[in-house]
Amino acid sequence: MNTASASAPAQDAATEEPRWLTDDEQRIWRSYLHATTLLEDHLDRQLQRDAGMPHIYYGLLVGLAEAPRRRLRMTELAMKSKITRSRLSHAIARLEKNGWVRREDCPSDKRGQFAVLTDQGAEVLGRTAPGHVTAVRQAVFERLTPEQQETLGEIMQIVAEGLQPSDAGADLPWLR
Repeated sequence: MNTASASAPAQDAATEEPRWLTDDEQRIWRSYLHATTLLEDHLDRQLQRDAGMPHIYYGLLVGLAEAPRRRLRMTELAMKSKITRSRLSHAIARLEKNGWVRREDCPSDKRGQFAVLTDQGAEVLGRTAPGHVTAVRQAVFERLTPEQQETLGEIMQIVAEGLQPSDAGADLPWLR
């Protein structure tokens, strides 16, 4: 069975057969899945070893570090991280327990909250970032020529733009 068929747009089964992947497309698709799974595992293991955190937590800390005054509304952080509000809330609770993040109420919206990177969180991020960038560099950039890097960037941008919903009623993770 073709693994990509489950994510294909719904088609009227009575009038049109699915466009199954060719052998070459299937090879490329499976190589992509294999590489991205291995890469995520590689980065997760490096971050767990060096900082005791999964890759998703590192991304949240980076998002906060790059924000003005190291703070973002929770909804904005969920959107930036492409995760559900529930998953974000759980992650922030764990980061709070570690002392790396704190929540603050939003003065203009009683239901809103900010996630704020603490000084301790910034220190952890500062200690962790060099090892993480080394892991990324070794896993991806040192294996590719400059031309391949450019092509990879262009391809990923095209894929991301094609998947980024633009309609108001889109089913987006950070709205769930």
